[in-house]
Amino acid sequence: MTPPTEGDTRTFERTFTPDDVRTFADVSGDEQPRHLEPGDEGRLLVHGLLTATMPTKLGGDLEVLGRSMAFDFLRPVYTGETVVCTMTIEAVEEQADRYDLAASVVCENEDGEVVLQGTVEGLVSK
Repeated sequence: MTPPTEGDTRTFERTFTPDDVRTFADVSGDEQPRHLEPGDEGRLLVHGLLTATMPTKLGGDLEVLGRSMAFDFLRPVYTGETVVCTMTIEAVEEQADRYDLAASVVCENEDGEVVLQGTVEGLVSK
């Protein structure tokens, strides 16, 4: 694998489905009615941590072993909405056996509104 470099950007797009939300509710145990009962528009509210799987997927693509993650959930996400998540590598420090990195993350809904932003720190083995 090519080592990460500062300024590298990765993007992932996803549209969450009702099945995604129900499966996450089963796995996480978070079965609040707001996630399992459709609202006035017939959509489900996507769990914040389900939305946070988008940066997790991008980190997985880079083979990052996460050390810390901090997310701010700024707007709700609903089923049927397309969300685009962008991860930007902010810093990379080469060590003898790994690369330590810090990245920023921004996820936007289809209207261009930020729904999640945050930071990720971790390492990539050599």
